[in-house]
Amino acid sequence: MRKFPYLHVFLFLLTFLSTLAVGALNAGVDIIKDPFKIYKGLPFSATLLCILLAHEFSHFLASRKHGVQATLPYFLPAPTLFGTLGAFIKMKSPINTRNALMDIGASGPIAGFIVAMVATIIGLFLSNIVPVNKVQGMITLGDSLLFKALTRLIVGSVPDGHDVILHPVAFAGWIGFFVTALNLIPIGQLDGGHIMYALMGERHAKLSMALVGVMVGLGLLVWEGWLVWGALLIILGFRHPPIIYSEIPLDDRRKRIGWFAVAIFVFTFIPVPITIV
Repeated sequence: MRKFPYLHVFLFLLTFLSTLAVGALNAGVDIIKDPFKIYKGLPFSATLLCILLAHEFSHFLASRKHGVQATLPYFLPAPTLFGTLGAFIKMKSPINTRNALMDIGASGPIAGFIVAMVATIIGLFLSNIVPVNKVQGMITLGDSLLFKALTRLIVGSVPDGHDVILHPVAFAGWIGFFVTALNLIPIGQLDGGHIMYALMGERHAKLSMALVGVMVGLGLLVWEGWLVWGALLIILGFRHPPIIYSEIPLDDRRKRIGWFAVAIFVFTFIPVPITIV
């Protein structure tokens, strides 16, 4: 008899509350004075949680399909700009083949990306262009290639002295793209590391080392946050754990999935994610 996943449910509810609070604050609610108006954060919270749920449960279901023992998602509430540090699952048994590794590694980012794409499109239709000088203490979000293209297509060209104020659903979609890109960095045991190990085998370790150097360079020259990520990935390690039957090659369909995930990374990566004006 399986035990009820109390910890998983508790962390999910805390993450719901933390993202709900962030969404309400972004909607202009003082949740200290008007705590009952916290419901105004629901569009942001529900959208972001749907993206994270799609990502993590796709990992979980792919693991179950290939006979790999995995936990339910652990959500991470946090007092950050997003209200969360994301979510993760833990795999408790080894992965047998490259095909299984590709399915498990790529399923989460692709599913989360699809939900984030839908959210971004809907949210951009609800977003507004405003004069920049009317916005105080503005946090400017960087654009990935994909987000910039969607904004231009849906919102149109932004005049000088103006900017797009994202609807909460679009903001959650932006976070979904950002989180997807972070997970798809092809280093170590990130989702991108799983994908590139399935594609490259042991050669992936050299790629990991080179890309950590690139991240440190980006941190020194472009955005300091990449230094934190670079340091974290150094601690976690460059190498990917070996799979049991590494001699079984990756089939063509999985190769296409892998390179599709690489394309998602390229089009959702943001060199400077956040700037405070």
